[in-house]
Amino acid sequence: MMAAIISAKYPTMEFDIVIIGGGLVGASLAAALGHSGLSLALVEGRPLQPTGETSPDDWDSRIYAISPGCRGFLEQSGAWGFLDASRVAPVEEMRVFGDGGAELEFSAYQMGAPELACILESRELQGAIWQALRQQDNLELLCPAKCAALEITPEAAVLTLDDGRKARAKLVVGADGRDSWVRNQVGISAAPVDYRQHGVVANFTVERAHRGIAYQWFQPDGILALLPLPGNRVSMVWSVSPEKSAELLALTRGELCARVSVASNGTLGTMNVITPPAAFPLRLLVLPQISAPRVALIGDAAHNMHPLAGQGVNTGFRDARQLAQVLLERGGFSDCGDAQLLRRYDRKRKEDIYSMQATTYGLKHLFNNDDPLLKTLRNAGLNATNHLVPLKKMLMQHAFI
Repeated sequence: MMAAIISAKYPTMEFDIVIIGGGLVGASLAAALGHSGLSLALVEGRPLQPTGETSPDDWDSRIYAISPGCRGFLEQSGAWGFLDASRVAPVEEMRVFGDGGAELEFSAYQMGAPELACILESRELQGAIWQALRQQDNLELLCPAKCAALEITPEAAVLTLDDGRKARAKLVVGADGRDSWVRNQVGISAAPVDYRQHGVVANFTVERAHRGIAYQWFQPDGILALLPLPGNRVSMVWSVSPEKSAELLALTRGELCARVSVASNGTLGTMNVITPPAAFPLRLLVLPQISAPRVALIGDAAHNMHPLAGQGVNTGFRDARQLAQVLLERGGFSDCGDAQLLRRYDRKRKEDIYSMQATTYGLKHLFNNDDPLLKTLRNAGLNATNHLVPLKKMLMQHAFI
């Protein structure tokens, strides 16, 4: 009886699109549709944090490398313009080291580009996108709000929130992360593959200038990356076994700095940790499809992959960009949740998603292998590739999208 009273209190809200999940990818889709003429709702469980100036000494340990193509997508929606440029670091060069003395270098100059990527904090990028959303007059923010039920009919999708409010839409977009509630509601499933690794992250100040260089070391027991941050700072992502992850998190600050310095061959000199280390489990999730009747999935709800190529969030932004393009160019389809439109989105994203998943999966298993012959071959391959500029350009082309 109480549920009926609550439901009667709120009239059903009507939208063209309801996006569930206000993280980076879901919010970027809402921003991209700001001038679409479509009515949007964005459902997010976390309270909307007020934006304000960040202390120069306060850094977010969750860092992303944004590709030039995804930067262009965020610029087009207006979100990039809200970033504090002093907290964004360009990657001008990348150096990859094998576990047998091999080395592979990529440079923006060699690629004919101003930069290979931009490194910035998750918190800063999230705040910039939400700033852009505040300017939109076609968007209703349902925040904080939690989903309770999703009913799919031939004509619409009806979302019920846990406070009894209902929202009816032609299309529901699941952007609610790796354990997606939306994905589970519509029965899209696959067994994730546990990489048996955790990504350990932390930020450091360093003695030697990084000069805009991103470093990556493939090691027998994991993959270490140091990414440039503004000033004399770098961000670490170290993919290691759960056991080594627990060991790293238990170290004192001085011990952690020493361990990272040794693992990186002292490349950047003395290191000092400036954010507490944190860890998150890594897995591969390959779905048979990323759409269902009146539902599309984007971001981590649609795919999970190893972070060694730094393409996880970029693949999510490409989902949002492609879905926005399909919706904006729908032509005679007045129904933005039409099955043909969603199948078009699904088809256009499969190659990119599967190729990135296969690449990261293959590289992870290629280097985390003790076979002496394989070690010789993989390091020879790195050295050979380093001397073939056309091949390096081809390898980097996809990362620029």
